Amino acid sequence: MMATSSGNSSVSTKSQSYGSEEDLQVLMDQRKRKRKQSNRESARRSRMRKQKHMDDLMVEVERLRNENNEIMTRMNMTTQHYLKIEAENCVLSAQMVELNQRLQSLNDIINIINTPTTITNGVNYQNNDCFLTISDNCFMNQMNMSYLNQQPIMASSDMFMW
Repeated sequence: MMATSSGNSSVSTKSQSYGSEEDLQVLMDQRKRKRKQSNRESARRSRMRKQKHMDDLMVEVERLRNENNEIMTRMNMTTQHYLKIEAENCVLSAQMVELNQRLQSLNDIINIINTPTTITNGVNYQNNDCFLTISDNCFMNQMNMSYLNQQPIMASSDMFMW
């Protein structure tokens, strides 16, 4: 009996061992499937995160493009305004120079008119450093009248608009 029981026990040990190898194989296959499924889910989540990141970047790019366009528009408007103001400044500077020259000429004429003269033998002597003949004096009077008859320089109100 003993041989029989030891033979039975070795057969039953083999069958138990064979059964647990199958169970182990099934268990390993289940783990493998779970790991594959988990990896697929992880890859799907990673793709979703990547896509969301790309979508966020695209939104940011569009926002920055819009902001850049607004800045460029404001910069162009400011440049045009600057050029307009610069042109007006040039016109005003030229008018100032012309008016200063006219004022200086008028002051010179007033100084000549107000300077006491001595007429000797048809020659005017003024302050011992300027000699004008009577005909020169007539020319100065004509020049004085031509300055007085000149049209004033007009400034238009739109030159001062911003």
